[in-house]
Amino acid sequence: MARTGKGRLRMGWIGWTAVTLVLLGVLAVFTVRHALATNAVAVLDGTDKLLHGGDGAIRLVADVHYGKDPAQKLEMFVPQGAKGALPIVVFIHGGSWATGDPHDYRFIARTLCAQGYAVVMPGYRLYPQARFPAMLEDGAAALRWVHDNAAKFGGDPTRMALMGHSAGAYNAVMLTLDRQWLAGVGLDDGVIRGTVSLAGPFDFLPFDTDATIDSFGQAPDPAATQPITFARADAPPLLLVTGDADTRVKPRNSKALAQRLTALGVPTTPILLEGVTHEGIIMQFARPFSRDSRAIDAVLPFLANVTAPSVAVHAGGR
Repeated sequence: MARTGKGRLRMGWIGWTAVTLVLLGVLAVFTVRHALATNAVAVLDGTDKLLHGGDGAIRLVADVHYGKDPAQKLEMFVPQGAKGALPIVVFIHGGSWATGDPHDYRFIARTLCAQGYAVVMPGYRLYPQARFPAMLEDGAAALRWVHDNAAKFGGDPTRMALMGHSAGAYNAVMLTLDRQWLAGVGLDDGVIRGTVSLAGPFDFLPFDTDATIDSFGQAPDPAATQPITFARADAPPLLLVTGDADTRVKPRNSKALAQRLTALGVPTTPILLEGVTHEGIIMQFARPFSRDSRAIDAVLPFLANVTAPSVAVHAGGR
């Protein structure tokens, strides 16, 4: 059948619409790839926020600087409508001690606030501006702020746990095991009820990657940079979770620290998640990846136990 001029015009518009949609799709793919390459965590957080329907379930109660440097900042969240003093989880972000911003990890707050926790997310000075031990000095200073101020914003600083991913897990575990950092800001190490490590590096001598050389290579005593050096039987409980497919921070780190603690008389078994990568373990705390809930299912009972009101300051068991 012959087409009329009008029909040809209509088909032309259909064709151009199809081409436009294809081009928009290609542009979207490149945009997402660029975003993932430049700040994958921010993309993950944005997706989680969208799937949560926004941040209406959490409330930002503090957005402050605990030091003079712009990186020495923190955010504190509580569940919307929360009443009473809530147990606190202080989450320290990763990024090879060179990248990262606590603002991009609000998916942690959405996940943990839903379980009845106040969540504090501190930043810290990064390479090349700072090297070891700046990340630990900053972490201790942030905990000092939490100890002194969290009660004003709905948190209970006597029921505080630490949690971190990758470099942030290193910071959290060092603050837990090596007493000098909290002592330096006038805190007893008993303020930490327990610590969760997600894919943390604890035994990584010699320094043989750009990240470790950059941040630790100038330390006068390399052994003093290693969490395994400070393993002690009277430390707060540690939960060591890692993926057996992690090639960036290999599971041997968690295994080695667990073995050292066991040798000290504190039986500790790392939790190895089959098929989970370095990035995959933190992704499980954000939608839609939380459908694989193995990491969350390991973490939540631990947090509930160590932050329970009846737990002693130094709860020895694992």
